[in-house]
Amino acid sequence: MIHNFNAGPSILPKEVFEQAAAAILNFNDTGLSILEFGHRTPEFTAVMEEARSLVRELMQLDENREVLFLHGGASTQFMQVPMNLLDSKESAAYTDTDIWGQKAITEAKLFGKVDVVCSSKDKNYNYIPKDFAVPNDSKYLHITTNNTIYGTQWQTIPKTSNSLVADMSSDIFSRVLDFNAFDLIYAGAQKNMGPAGVNLVVVNKNILGKVKRVIPTIMDYRNHIKEGSMLNTPPVFAVYVCLLTLRWLKANGGVAAMEKKNIEKADLLYNEIDNNELFIGNVAREDRSKMNACFVMKDPSLEKEFLQYAKSLGIVGIAGHRTTGGFRASIYNAMPISSVQVLVETMQSFGQLKMKN
Repeated sequence: MIHNFNAGPSILPKEVFEQAAAAILNFNDTGLSILEFGHRTPEFTAVMEEARSLVRELMQLDENREVLFLHGGASTQFMQVPMNLLDSKESAAYTDTDIWGQKAITEAKLFGKVDVVCSSKDKNYNYIPKDFAVPNDSKYLHITTNNTIYGTQWQTIPKTSNSLVADMSSDIFSRVLDFNAFDLIYAGAQKNMGPAGVNLVVVNKNILGKVKRVIPTIMDYRNHIKEGSMLNTPPVFAVYVCLLTLRWLKANGGVAAMEKKNIEKADLLYNEIDNNELFIGNVAREDRSKMNACFVMKDPSLEKEFLQYAKSLGIVGIAGHRTTGGFRASIYNAMPISSVQVLVETMQSFGQLKMKN
């Protein structure tokens, strides 16, 4: 058995794979593949509408929030957000807590002024800043709720009188939040919701249409809202797999049930990291991510050996990001606690082997 801890594209429920595979050959007993269905047919329109409806239900969204499935990953949103929300003479507040936050800051500067209100770069992004102020005239505050590369997560969402924008790519649907407290949420699907190639956007329609610039048709959220995410040909198969994942999520208790399981998995793994003499957690404990556990070995010379040992036992995807090294175990919604237990036992048995030697 393979235990897939890849950070993204990442693990999805087995039944989702099975249903998606069947639909490639025969979608809903039509005799046609989901890959060859017209996106404006009643059959696919039903897929899109159900997917959007499930997002609304699972996130308990109010009537002001619109749900969109758009092309691309979160990186597209780094520029689409300020293009729609920030005029050239206005300012937006950004938090610098990882590489993705940095990239979002870089793109926002193309459209207006950016105030970097806090940063954890001084300690290689291993913590979440706590004390910072957001200028009253900022159009919005942007945060990255979970930092996949460095293993930190905003455990408490900052409160602000400004509009709140969040990149939730790697922890979407993983914990209970007041999603209506956010004016814009975006998330690349490939870490916790579906395959690469589609991006979920939840936007408060009341914040749109305020900028003076001319926005290209395809980049204007209002046009996508008007057309129900059908302004252009959507990534049909990616949306369908998201629908299957959302159905699985609802059938398994929704966001609250996922949060409970994710806490159990994270506690199990972090407990081993803290108590195994070979390993060290490299993130401030109060800011540890429940999606991406990052750690290193006290003796770095053993890291390659441990990776090979883990691979021999069916554990894949635990090598740290190329910019950080060490290890990263991604424990998204679809990761069963049994796989986390296998990783923990592997860490223990490797330690026993080293003691014997």
